[in-house]
Amino acid sequence: MPTMNLVPVTSNDYRRIAERRMPRPLFDYVDGGAYGEGTLARNVSDFARISPLQRVMRDVSGVDTATAMVGTDCTLPVSLAPVGMCGMFARRAEVQAKRAADTVGVPLTLSTMSICSLEEVAAVSDKPFWFQLYMLRDRKIVEELLNRAWAVGVRTLVFTVDLAVVGERHRDTRNGIAGGASPWGRFRAGRLSYLTQPQWLVDVGLRGKPHLFGNLAEYVPAATSLPEYRDWVGRQFDPSVTWEDIAWLRGIWNGKLVIKGVLSPDDAASAVDVGADAVIVSNHGGRQLDGVSSSISALPAVVDKLAGRAEVMMDGGVRSGLDVFRARALGAQGVMIGRPWAYAVAARGESGVASLLGAFKREIEVAMALCGVTRMTDVTGDLVQVKDL
Repeated sequence: MPTMNLVPVTSNDYRRIAERRMPRPLFDYVDGGAYGEGTLARNVSDFARISPLQRVMRDVSGVDTATAMVGTDCTLPVSLAPVGMCGMFARRAEVQAKRAADTVGVPLTLSTMSICSLEEVAAVSDKPFWFQLYMLRDRKIVEELLNRAWAVGVRTLVFTVDLAVVGERHRDTRNGIAGGASPWGRFRAGRLSYLTQPQWLVDVGLRGKPHLFGNLAEYVPAATSLPEYRDWVGRQFDPSVTWEDIAWLRGIWNGKLVIKGVLSPDDAASAVDVGADAVIVSNHGGRQLDGVSSSISALPAVVDKLAGRAEVMMDGGVRSGLDVFRARALGAQGVMIGRPWAYAVAARGESGVASLLGAFKREIEVAMALCGVTRMTDVTGDLVQVKDL
């Protein structure tokens, strides 16, 4: 089926449309991973090793996907993951995503590196959203961002801990986004490829301004382009961060604290020891260290280690409501989806994100019904068979 005539339903449908609509450097930025992208692929493929166990002749007339994640009531156990630069994929994409998330009843997690600021996203509605942050070298900026987040109603902080250094992402280097290309290569990637997408040029390039990292604009007043902002942020990443810094963070943040980016059960336990309310099992979408475990394969050991001391969520490779069901069965309270909503907003804007979440909900409902359960609390490990994860 030609992409332009495709009626999107699945994450892959939206991906195909997004690839046609987005300039190549931007599509590769969101679509790609580190090194040879082996972990990126396994994040997705390892879900197929988890087989639902169908059960019949049960009363499943009232399936309910509602649950709570880190104190937030949700219509399904899904949050939109933080996606940096998403406002370059669609016009003011984070605002569109917030509207869609509000409509469906799930939380958006706004990235530090979002194009739209905390204040712009908060203006959409009074429904709360989550905020993602890194530990920056300048702790004063960290404190100021926390205060801004609190002022606009954020009560759940998602703190990313797996970015002491930036992973080697070959697609970004080839396209000039990560540097390393020749001056002509950077010009070609940065200019000519964008000219091939006239719809993007008008809708995002012109109507979607300003193209700045809204949360950071006041800290980098001399920057006039995204590469300059990225260079500043890269210099701000602090490789000296330890769990003591997270304890400091816990001491100044009065809301829920979620630590994102753990694969090791011991790291998850350390996060809880310093005050985390929840952890997210994650390998940064396969964008950091290639060859590490897929998130879904690392999940059960973390769940066992924490033994109910804190909520466990996961992200990485979730592409359907059936995957959400699988993750829930292995002990995740909920999941985050990143690339799927980024593809959807790039392809169809707010309506795309809302429709994708609607499809996820229907897929979860079908999986629950055909496995003989009607409540999320009943989605447990006895409903799946795991093959060599």
